Amino acid sequence: MSQKRFLFYLCGIGLLLLNACLPSLTATEPPEQEPASTATESPTLTPEPTELSGPSYTNPVYNSDFPDPHVILVNDTYYAYSTVVSPSNIQVISSKDLVDWEDLGDALPALPKWALINSGYTWAPGVIQIEDTFVMYYVARDKETNKQCIGVGVSDTPEGPFTDPNEKAFICQGDLGGSIDAYPFRDGDGKLYLLWKNDGNCCGYEVALWVQELSPDGLTLVGVPIKLIVMDQAWERPLIENPAMVKNGDRYYLFYSGNRWESHEYAVGYAACETVIGPCDKPLNKPWFQFKPPVMGPGGEAFFNDKEGNLWMAYHAWTGADVGYPAGKRSLHIDLVTFEGDKPVTNGPSSTPQLLP
Repeated sequence: MSQKRFLFYLCGIGLLLLNACLPSLTATEPPEQEPASTATESPTLTPEPTELSGPSYTNPVYNSDFPDPHVILVNDTYYAYSTVVSPSNIQVISSKDLVDWEDLGDALPALPKWALINSGYTWAPGVIQIEDTFVMYYVARDKETNKQCIGVGVSDTPEGPFTDPNEKAFICQGDLGGSIDAYPFRDGDGKLYLLWKNDGNCCGYEVALWVQELSPDGLTLVGVPIKLIVMDQAWERPLIENPAMVKNGDRYYLFYSGNRWESHEYAVGYAACETVIGPCDKPLNKPWFQFKPPVMGPGGEAFFNDKEGNLWMAYHAWTGADVGYPAGKRSLHIDLVTFEGDKPVTNGPSSTPQLLP
């Protein structure tokens, strides 16, 4: 074989080999695919709960003007009373579940002879059941002294009408500015007491909270009034008011409101007392319960037990930026109160849905 033919032979073999290799060098295989995800392979996310699993309440539970609320339980019905909101002297509403409330009208449609009518000064009722009678302590403008003073009325039913047949106010510390914010309290031994505030801030007098024993029917004062605490902390200025007493174990807790009622800084403090009549000491130098937006200026507190015996605090509060009249309203709020050792604690002021116990 000549040298030229040998070279052609080699080239032919090379072309055959090159042609055989080209498919593997030029073919494009699809990229390797990740296996398709399935529902069982995806991570499971727990959704945020959109509602509570059980009966609940959301504050305000009564979204109307309802200042200085006082709540009692009678059989299976709750009754709440409040400061004057026209046209009522004393508002009264009722509920079976603390959530849905019905307006029952005016619990005190007629004022007594000693009170100035149509003055808009019928304030802060406190109601207690004594056997088959309901006794209401309330505030009205005294004609004789032109001061706010405490009256007492009775009714056969919790919704009223309550009547006050007295010629004079029940308590009227005219030389101390008047008397307001009466709160009835029954001790463990059955004795009755009334707590209140002298309205000294009206006239430049000292402001204090007082207590005095009541007769078994709640219609007569026994003994002499005893001063429990005075306004003496910076956060309380310019006043303290609205006393409310709770007993836990062998200790007594005197709750009260302080600061300006028409501001977001209105708040609740407390003093721990050895007995109903003192001595009392304030363990904090700041509010125990204060604003947490949108709940503003919470105060005017009162305490009650529900059907299961749980302790609640009823109070009023402004909402959001609408603090003060005429834009705002002091609507009815409630929150649970418990004790950790000797300290009262609460989940409030709440504005989101809360489970009912």
